[in-house]
Amino acid sequence: MLSQTVEYALRAMVTLAYKPDELVPTPELAEVTKVPSNYLAKVLQTLAGADLIVGRRGVGGGYRLARSANEIRLLDVINAVNPVERIKTCPLGLDTHGPNLCPLHRRVDEAAAKVIEIFGSTTLAHVITGEGTPQLPLCDTRMTQQYQQVQISRGS
Repeated sequence: MLSQTVEYALRAMVTLAYKPDELVPTPELAEVTKVPSNYLAKVLQTLAGADLIVGRRGVGGGYRLARSANEIRLLDVINAVNPVERIKTCPLGLDTHGPNLCPLHRRVDEAAAKVIEIFGSTTLAHVITGEGTPQLPLCDTRMTQQYQQVQISRGS
């Protein structure tokens, strides 16, 4: 349902949310998120253009969230890359339909509304904390181990 680019952007943003006070270099971000580095660089530029992340070039550079994970909704990330749009008029351009959608397009519009509702009410903080307890990041076992080590070293 979501494009590959949106998936990559979401992975990157969630990963950055785990390290809110650090600049994460693109190669590290690419390794953790399993996104090709060149492609990720383009995605990160898009996210920076939407003021969701900030970056710094050079030695010690990288990216971090532009705002708190509590303030960034998943819908903000999705809309920065490939917006979810409601259907307002007949996609076929039929004048006889106008805003009266056929049963198929009415269901597609209802699905888009649900996507907007769910992702619009979910922040990055929700994703990384779940029900108030830290959740394991993404799906990668190695990343999980790295995250657990960081949490232990922070005393969390």
